[in-house]
Amino acid sequence: MLNQLSQFFASRKGIIFVGLVIGSLAAWLVFMGNPPNMGVCVACFERDLAGALGLHRAPIVQYLRPEIPAFVLGSLAAALLFGEFRVRAGSTPVVRFLLGAFAAIGALVFLGCPWRVILRLAGGDAHAIFGLVGLIVGVGIGTIFFRMGFSLGRSQNQGKISGLMLPALMLGLLVLYLADPQIVGELKSGVLFYSIKGPGSQHAPFIFSLCAGLAVGFLAQRSRFCTMGALRDVILFNQWYLALGFIAMFAAALVMNFSLGSFHWGFENQPVAQPDDLWNFMGMVTAGLAFALAGGCPGRQLFMAGEGDNDAAVFAVGLIVGTAMAHNFGMASSTAGIGPHGMAATLAGLGICLFVGFFNCKRGA
Repeated sequence: MLNQLSQFFASRKGIIFVGLVIGSLAAWLVFMGNPPNMGVCVACFERDLAGALGLHRAPIVQYLRPEIPAFVLGSLAAALLFGEFRVRAGSTPVVRFLLGAFAAIGALVFLGCPWRVILRLAGGDAHAIFGLVGLIVGVGIGTIFFRMGFSLGRSQNQGKISGLMLPALMLGLLVLYLADPQIVGELKSGVLFYSIKGPGSQHAPFIFSLCAGLAVGFLAQRSRFCTMGALRDVILFNQWYLALGFIAMFAAALVMNFSLGSFHWGFENQPVAQPDDLWNFMGMVTAGLAFALAGGCPGRQLFMAGEGDNDAAVFAVGLIVGTAMAHNFGMASSTAGIGPHGMAATLAGLGICLFVGFFNCKRGA
């Protein structure tokens, strides 16, 4: 039975099925209360999580979204069930942490991760076109470094306990959420901060979000679903396996948005979107390059962390810290436009990613 499931998820039908499920669940999460065009956004949800923990104090984006811990725990469950939990790590943890931080900053200049690029397009947000082009360019730059022999070091096996640290932390966050639930109209409950207005105040019921996140984590671990990987494989190898999941996610979300009356095409009055399309493009160039160099989009990093990849866990922690930095230092965008230091941070992040890419290549070192 398990062998048959593995064969299914490794097939084209399997990755299409996973994409359809993720796209459909994202639309349903919006219908159930998540922000519009933000049924699932790893960067935005980790920003909200950071706010809930008090790592930043932007009052409209503070909520411990259960989808993030659920992604990791769902992936852990799949890896344990199918015998794929293997604890490993390579080298350059500081570099991976910084890649995560600058990926977060670039994503919050655009206001979304690669998953939200898809979901914004599926909701009719024309600004997301510039984000998609930027993402393709960023990943494309990464493929140039891959052809030059880029590597951050080969991973090695480590003790099992270290691979359980991030899943244990995520489980602890869920327990903390249950211990300090939101009090209506209050900005804080116990040690957690909560938004009472803005995107942070919009969320699906806890149980629905948790179950959706567990399902996505489980399915994505089995299928290796990754938006960055989809673009990388098409550009480098003309392989479309992962891209079929990317396309299926978009198609499912698009159909669901039409059926739920959530599709609104255009540039004006788009939810949680900023109007400066040059920096929508540049933000995703930086984020896309960081994702490429780190070996996966932010969702994929969480799924790999769940199956024991400590390199991915370091990147994920860097992403959470980066989202907090973006708000603490005026780098994140808002619906009014790019933050006061967003341009400088985007260019600095791009420069550092290019530096990392060049000096970790066999031909560039």
